[in-house]
Amino acid sequence: MGRFYAHLCNNGNQYVYYIILIIVGLISDKKHAHLRKSGTLNPHPERVSDPLFSNSSFFDSRDLLQVRYEMIRAHTSATTLKEIAARYGVSIATCVRLKRDYREGGLQALVPGRRGPQGPHKITPEMLEFAENYRAVHGRTSVRKLAVLISEKFEVHIHFSGLHRALSKKNS
Repeated sequence: MGRFYAHLCNNGNQYVYYIILIIVGLISDKKHAHLRKSGTLNPHPERVSDPLFSNSSFFDSRDLLQVRYEMIRAHTSATTLKEIAARYGVSIATCVRLKRDYREGGLQALVPGRRGPQGPHKITPEMLEFAENYRAVHGRTSVRKLAVLISEKFEVHIHFSGLHRALSKKNS
């Protein structure tokens, strides 16, 4: 593709050259945005040194799912996990985990899951029921006051914002 650009530029078609560069840039930006939105944007594409990804318009080191899949395919009896980990910029433990995940769950298992807590850890269904019952008996009560009451009754410290999210999620 680089030779195509150079050919256009050498023939005096500089405007066409710049338009093509802009279009390629827009396509690249759209892919970057899509990868980020889907959670499959590789945070360290520069670590991928496998020859497949060096000068290819198909293989994209920014695509984490593609990198993971090709890493699994690249591991054969002729290559060690240490070599594969070095070529794909991950640890040996990550290689082992991804191979196991792929074997057990297929391609879908290679898609990164949501990171961090998946919901309130301390707020139990009993606490939410207590909050709803308290509001039913005493009328409108602030979430701050409910958090204090729950902390006293259940002997656990909870933040009012976590309680607010949990109550909102339950009521929606």
